Amino acid sequence: MHKFTKALAAVGLAAVMSHSAMAAENPKLGFLVKQPEEPWFQTEWRFADKAGKDLNFEVIKIAVPDGEKTLNAIDSLAANGAKGFVICTPDPRLGPAIMAKARSYDMKVIQVDDQFVNAKGKPMEEVPLVMMAATKIGERQGQELYKEMQKRGWKAADTGVMAITADELDTARRRTSGSMDALKAAGFPEKKIYKVPTKSNDIPGALDAGNSLLVQHPEVKNWLIIGMNDNTVLGGVRATEGQGFKAANVIGIGINGVDAVNELSKSAQTGFYGSLLPSPDIHGYKSIQMLNEWVTKGVEPPKFTEVTDVVLITRDNFKEELKKKGLM
Repeated sequence: MHKFTKALAAVGLAAVMSHSAMAAENPKLGFLVKQPEEPWFQTEWRFADKAGKDLNFEVIKIAVPDGEKTLNAIDSLAANGAKGFVICTPDPRLGPAIMAKARSYDMKVIQVDDQFVNAKGKPMEEVPLVMMAATKIGERQGQELYKEMQKRGWKAADTGVMAITADELDTARRRTSGSMDALKAAGFPEKKIYKVPTKSNDIPGALDAGNSLLVQHPEVKNWLIIGMNDNTVLGGVRATEGQGFKAANVIGIGINGVDAVNELSKSAQTGFYGSLLPSPDIHGYKSIQMLNEWVTKGVEPPKFTEVTDVVLITRDNFKEELKKKGLM
């Protein structure tokens, strides 16, 4: 009887060890996004799943459109045995609350797309972040604008830059500053770059900002339009249309790509020339791959991982490029 009991105990111990090994090999990791209906985040999720299949971990995907759902999601992840999560927060100001909750469960956290800020509004740089390189993508915007201006044979004397800004947002400031710096580096005169703040980073806000700038500079014949995303640039384009500028005299290049599809699908050319499409596929795969390394091997990720892969999409190539990333 004693031998039999010992044998059972040995089998039980082996089963527990086997289960523990499996759990260690196949951890559960969360991936929380603020807008799951958006193609960008659907692509992030799809590539996070691919990483899970490639690297043997389970991805728990949860939508977190507001603060309450975000904190509830962390509770849910903990209840399901998740060891950490990647999050694109619905509000950067939730950072301290998210981190306090995560620490209470001993969960590891990587931010993607948007950076947490603390109670003083300063970036929480101690939390690892995977993010589009804001300054570099801004520089690329400026470079592409200058390249198209040269192609059209515009003279700097006849051209102005409508720089629609939102400097209170760090990402927006870095993008537009990068764009303006690239234009100056290419030889565009600084005095012809006109900054105008927008009250909101959407089409109506940028339209109002653009209109207020255009009336101040009736001497400008051609406009280059920069902004922190597709919609701010589209708002600037709409302003030029409303004040009688033809598409041939306007070049707007946005950032994000997915919000430019309707505009680029129009049969007639507009002043919106194209958009810089980042890489949600890389964001989704790389962020959770890094989290898995951290959880399973103790390899702490860098505090900031820049994603610099972007492609310029125009009317000529947007369908093909969006399909490559699963966005169409």
